[in-house]
Amino acid sequence: MKALFVLCLALIAFAAAPAHANDSTAELRPGGLVLTFSNGIELVSEDLFISADEVRVDYVFHNRTDADIDTIVAFPMPDLEGGIERNIAVPDDVSDNFLGFTTVMDGRDIAPRLDQRAVVAGIDVTGELVARGVPLLPGSETADGALAALADDVAAEWVRRGIIAEDSYDDGSGWKTVRVANWTLRSAYWWPATFPAGRPVAVSHRYRPSVGATAGLVFRSYDGKPSEEFDAYRRKYCMDEAFLRAVDKASAKGYLTERRIAYVLTSGGNWASGTIGRFRLTVDKGSPANLVSFCGSGVRKTGPTRFEMTAQDHYPDRDIDVLIVVPAAE
Repeated sequence: MKALFVLCLALIAFAAAPAHANDSTAELRPGGLVLTFSNGIELVSEDLFISADEVRVDYVFHNRTDADIDTIVAFPMPDLEGGIERNIAVPDDVSDNFLGFTTVMDGRDIAPRLDQRAVVAGIDVTGELVARGVPLLPGSETADGALAALADDVAAEWVRRGIIAEDSYDDGSGWKTVRVANWTLRSAYWWPATFPAGRPVAVSHRYRPSVGATAGLVFRSYDGKPSEEFDAYRRKYCMDEAFLRAVDKASAKGYLTERRIAYVLTSGGNWASGTIGRFRLTVDKGSPANLVSFCGSGVRKTGPTRFEMTAQDHYPDRDIDVLIVVPAAE
């Protein structure tokens, strides 16, 4: 009999650290394949490309058993939390597929099914939102419009239950109160797949990353000295002296901003061998004027904007966090 298990392509729903200022947005932490049971399949190679515009991941897997393995492959999107203080960077706040995820398996485009649930305090409120014609993506223009059109008695009940919140502000023309989505959206794409016995299978997926941004530099204060966040940034992004000198030089010419990209790599250790057979990471900083820092071993520059590292039998003991410093004119 064919083995049956569940494969999860995990955009694990870790929201990044809280924003440091009102003019900041936080990045989501997407990731790669997570296998809940991995006895029969090994990850032969992973080729990972990261930029502010696109993340591309190309895998080769090998079913090392003598039987085909039938799977349910799932791609959980990051949880999206609503609320008045919501500040997560979402590439597309209209589409259900808010990261623009696509996947190909052995050269065949996959059309996955989408399962979405809106949850408040552990309670599924999806049916109620759908019945009232409210789109499930919190913070989207369409959801906000539908909430504004709710009958007052329904809105009052939803406020009491925590499904929505009310936000009051003065935009210069007087005080206004608006209804805000307060639920968490949990989304997952999934499809059936088979890994044939004894042969490799290529899987690729693409998406637009959630890019955190800050006006100014979080790791430096306005007078150019290290901020309270400096040590945390240095550990997270492996900022070295050459990078910091380059930041000093660039800041003398003008205003700098941050772009932050996160990727969960540690899930790569869940396959049969516990390691990634051949691993290649390419980071593109986007413009020759930008500065980039991330942790890696043997990183080398391969082009005006690209940096690369390779490893054999790579054990993914830490996730990838990329910091891009951008001159304000960029």
